[in-house]
Amino acid sequence: MLTARKVMQVSPIIPVISVQSVEESLRLAEALVLGGVSIFEITLRTSCALDAIKAVAHEFPEAMTGAGTVLNADQFKRVEDMGARFAISPGLTDELAVFQNSIPLLPGVATASEIMQGLSLGYDAFKLFPANIVGGVEALKAFGAPFKDVVFCPTGGVNAANAKEYLALENVLCVGGSWIVPSKLIQEQNFKEITRITQEALLALQ
Repeated sequence: MLTARKVMQVSPIIPVISVQSVEESLRLAEALVLGGVSIFEITLRTSCALDAIKAVAHEFPEAMTGAGTVLNADQFKRVEDMGARFAISPGLTDELAVFQNSIPLLPGVATASEIMQGLSLGYDAFKLFPANIVGGVEALKAFGAPFKDVVFCPTGGVNAANAKEYLALENVLCVGGSWIVPSKLIQEQNFKEITRITQEALLALQ
């Protein structure tokens, strides 16, 4: 059974992707796979996101295609129908928490109270969001003592300069970020450079 923890262990970096076309999503997925990252969080921030998830999941079955910015049960069901293998949300609502699903959800948290609420609902793996605003590395260190069995994927303000510091923490399994998929390079269709940046990022985290 696929769990949120298993999703988080696929790669040290989960790229947060926002695309403007299906073709763009396929070329970007190919660039990331060539660079060594075989997991994608395609956010529901653009009109083509659902079609992009469906296309990438179909064309790259060996990779882990997921959906980000999932805000409610209806969106969850739709991304699941499109072939997403996991979903990520910026927060956790009762509607999302009790929604019966067959793919794992990685809900966002920002406070100890939100972690406790998630634990009470059966979750022990979370996205810390927005990581840089809610305390970053220091917050995760503080959460480590009272929440010993909880793991995190910090997202928001994570970049090449601080990713390694996050990943050095015992309660961090991966980080989420868009620094390896810069919108400028996507607009320029410079996918070779995205492959290079991805390879460089993974090498720096070893």
